Amino acid sequence: MQGDVQLDAKGLACPMPIVKTKKAMDSLQEGQILEVLATDKGSKADLAAWADSVGHQFIGTIEEGYLLKHYIRKCSNESIEEKPFEHTISIDELQSLESGVILDVREEVEYAFGHIKGAKSIPLGELENRINEINKDLEIYVVCRTGKRSDFAAKKLAANGFKKVFNVVPGITAWKGNLSKNL
Repeated sequence: MQGDVQLDAKGLACPMPIVKTKKAMDSLQEGQILEVLATDKGSKADLAAWADSVGHQFIGTIEEGYLLKHYIRKCSNESIEEKPFEHTISIDELQSLESGVILDVREEVEYAFGHIKGAKSIPLGELENRINEINKDLEIYVVCRTGKRSDFAAKKLAANGFKKVFNVVPGITAWKGNLSKNL
């Protein structure tokens, strides 16, 4: 399978595959397919969520060893404005909270190498199937590496009836406390 245009996003981590994909999609005509080459496992869920949020068709991903080939069809020349999730909290504010659930939506390997103590791990790509593991009555603080994946996850939770959801920005890269490891 081959797209009309190929984008090399190998070696890039979130949010860069999305940033480069967004720019590449701007130059495509409606109906054309962009093939995105990536190595970041998180890009599977990230690109699917991004495409859905802006009105493009995420066709699918082919895995060839470490290489991921994502296929996205441009569905409209009209650009849909990406609106960030309206309820946010800073990583600094999160450090001072004493209640609620911290939901880490990074990939398992990212979580294993360093996560906020007590955070629940549900990678973005698994969230839809595991959403019932989260208590809707609690405040949910969604965290990822930079705030982009957590933005998609917060929107998905809100769309599924969660009322007390907050996207943590800018993400775990700005965390000043100790990180737990599962190695």
